[in-house]
Amino acid sequence: MERIAINWLVYSTTHSALMLGVVNFAGQIPTLLLSPYGGTISDRHNRYKILLTTQIAAMIQASVMATLVILHIYSMPAIICLSIVLGVINAFDTPSRQSLMIKLVEDKNDLQNAIALNSSMVNLARMVGPAVAGILLTTVGTSICFLLNALSFIAVITSLLFMKLPSMEVKKVTVSVWAGLKQGYNYLKQAHDIKLMILLMACTSFFVMPYSTLMPVFAKDIFHGDAGTYSMLNSVSGLGSLIGAIYMATLKNTGNIKRIVVFACAMFSAGLGIFAWCNNIWLALLFIMPAGAGAMMQIAATNTFVQTTVSDEMRGRVISYYVMAFMGMQPLGSFLVGLGGHYASVRVILCIQGVAGLLTAIVFGMLFKKSAARELQHEKDLPLTGIEAQ
Repeated sequence: MERIAINWLVYSTTHSALMLGVVNFAGQIPTLLLSPYGGTISDRHNRYKILLTTQIAAMIQASVMATLVILHIYSMPAIICLSIVLGVINAFDTPSRQSLMIKLVEDKNDLQNAIALNSSMVNLARMVGPAVAGILLTTVGTSICFLLNALSFIAVITSLLFMKLPSMEVKKVTVSVWAGLKQGYNYLKQAHDIKLMILLMACTSFFVMPYSTLMPVFAKDIFHGDAGTYSMLNSVSGLGSLIGAIYMATLKNTGNIKRIVVFACAMFSAGLGIFAWCNNIWLALLFIMPAGAGAMMQIAATNTFVQTTVSDEMRGRVISYYVMAFMGMQPLGSFLVGLGGHYASVRVILCIQGVAGLLTAIVFGMLFKKSAARELQHEKDLPLTGIEAQ
């Protein structure tokens, strides 16, 4: 709800795609810079306490934002600064939250379904939130959206306080934080498939994910709508994401998860490429839905693969690199997309994003095939090596 309100507030105030890019850049760039550090902190300290602290900090940030908007004393510099603050909070919140999830699942065979179920809840909120935001934006204005967002943290923090978690052993470490980051990097160099998954997510986040930066422009200038149109685009995209998450929750066989990731990336990109040239809002909604489904399938599948493959002692550090790829690359793309939308047609920019995403899917599909062939050859060579050793 806050994201919808901020983007609409910025564009309705400035009428600038570039400013949309700047605000999104400001809100996400701390994730790129600080997520590895946040992951190392997650491995060193109690993840539950970190999560509780970050949620309290996020409530304070949301309350300040709501106060500024309600009193009509906000400005673009203030919005940018508060977006940076939220980005810093998320850089520490996300690695701890993702790492904590595995502790809540007793049977690790259920982890994939747990991740998909979590994604379903997130996307249910993504579907309902924009719909509610659209109603509020068109009836009572933006202020109530920010107020409700701030109040929503009360429920989150209360839920955390009532959670009963198993005791968490905090391992004593002697290496520095930066040495820990290097350990995570060296681990990824050895874990080839995890590295490819994270690199694919980084490319998708840079080229395709920033499409949301241009959605206010499409709603207002392309489809000649209002805040309701903007919220409808986001709600239908959220519905597609919910469908994708439910599909991942029902998936039993994880053996073809790499194919799913590549296919999902291609579906996401193709949906956006076609959406870019739709003149009719209903036709546009038809294609933004599979785009949302593809995006969520890729996110959930990548998260599942990383969570079920990484060793537990390296979990926080590796997840921090995943978060850096997923959330950290978006600000760079958002800034470039906003800059492009300021000087060129937003249709052309979005189409370029779709084509870049399709090319990314093709390239990584080939890389995964090469990796599988190399693993197969390695398995064939193992018995021969044993015979020769005798």
